[in-house]
Amino acid sequence: MNFLRRGSIHLFRFKGINLYLHWSWFLLAAFAVTYREGSFSSVGWNMLDYAALFAIVTMHEYGHALACRHVGGTPDQIVLWPLGGVAYVNPPQRPGATLWSIAAGPLVNVALAPILLGLLYAGALLGWATLLPNVFVFIKNVNEINLVLLVFNMLPIFPLDGGQILRSLLWFVVGRARSLQFAVWIGFVGAAGLIAVAIFSRSPWIALISVFILMNCWSGLRQAQVLARVAKLPRHAGYACPSCHAAPPVGRFWLCGLCRHPFDIFETRAICPNCSARFSTTRCLDCGVQGPVSEWAPETPALVRT
Repeated sequence: MNFLRRGSIHLFRFKGINLYLHWSWFLLAAFAVTYREGSFSSVGWNMLDYAALFAIVTMHEYGHALACRHVGGTPDQIVLWPLGGVAYVNPPQRPGATLWSIAAGPLVNVALAPILLGLLYAGALLGWATLLPNVFVFIKNVNEINLVLLVFNMLPIFPLDGGQILRSLLWFVVGRARSLQFAVWIGFVGAAGLIAVAIFSRSPWIALISVFILMNCWSGLRQAQVLARVAKLPRHAGYACPSCHAAPPVGRFWLCGLCRHPFDIFETRAICPNCSARFSTTRCLDCGVQGPVSEWAPETPALVRT
């Protein structure tokens, strides 16, 4: 997903989280505002309609980011693009923390649903369809946008929210690597179904979404294979990652930042055996979090010195 970051424009920063808009969003916005057929009396209402989509997607992604921070993770940034939004979050690698970080996005749509339905119902009772037709159609469209985003995101297809929620639930039962494998294969099946729908309906948007899902499923499958190999490695007794609590694997899996020599940072007490460089931080191979070596084994004085 790095291509999204490269082609994005910074909009604002809220709660310490930067929001970016990919340049392709403007192309879709121009097309939607200019050529979209609807019941509005002016283009201005079309623009407001599209702005509502922008607002709902933004709130959805901020739900992910703020929930990630709540469980002790690191929310990086949010990028909006024509196929939706991407929240770059790094929750603690525990199934509960990951589940909450993912589920919080759709829960924003769930919270909006009764509000929008209530407005729509009130508008129908007050006769807005006749008195204020543009307002009534706008509320109706915003309600449909919210419900469609909720239903689509909850499809159990990786990497959609539903697929990632399924993965987090399976994580409790079968572990991190196997849960990702199961979710990815279900995602492949779902992508195949969406491709069939795209062909039948001749929808380029569904086709693009299918390609996006396939790319992420392939990336997820490779990640699951790496996780499965790492899970089978022997582990250092007496050490535990301060983030995910996994014991580090035995082996020369760490590279010296100075001489690029591979070594086992826990076997050598955080000192490179080739150039004698000492390291105060290291990265967990299981969850990827960088942190002080001393926090892996605070009872070991040799690891506290830097």
